[in-house]
Amino acid sequence: MANENDNGAESPSLNILAQYIKDLSFENPGAPRSLQARDKAPSININVNVNANPLSDNDFDVVLSLTAEARDEDKIVFAAELVYGGVFRITGFPQEHMLPVLFIECPRLLFPFARQIIADATRNGGFPPLMIDPIDFAQMFAQRFAEEQARVN
Repeated sequence: MANENDNGAESPSLNILAQYIKDLSFENPGAPRSLQARDKAPSININVNVNANPLSDNDFDVVLSLTAEARDEDKIVFAAELVYGGVFRITGFPQEHMLPVLFIECPRLLFPFARQIIADATRNGGFPPLMIDPIDFAQMFAQRFAEEQARVN
């Protein structure tokens, strides 16, 4: 049953139908030496990407990809990669709001779970848990949209 507002129009609705790990990888190539105390913390590089694909008229698969690589000079200390997805049912939003919902709101809902998986993987790999800072998906979307517009023009 659809939610309707006083005008008889469908109220916007965003529901998570499923969440899943599509791919999870953790590499600790220098173990056990990489677990020894070190003079300085390794440099950590984190990359984030979001993709969305329609499954039906109202259902969408949104995938949040996170990669984290810790390096001590030229040596990889650890590398983690997670592809975490969610199936969302989205109804009642105007068409012009669909991309922001898919690329801002959906990954914002997935992020805390993905962050915890990465933290657990690094902790289970023998390191302190890597707690990725919150991500500004609105800024990320705006940047990606601007790049797409520049490419078209």
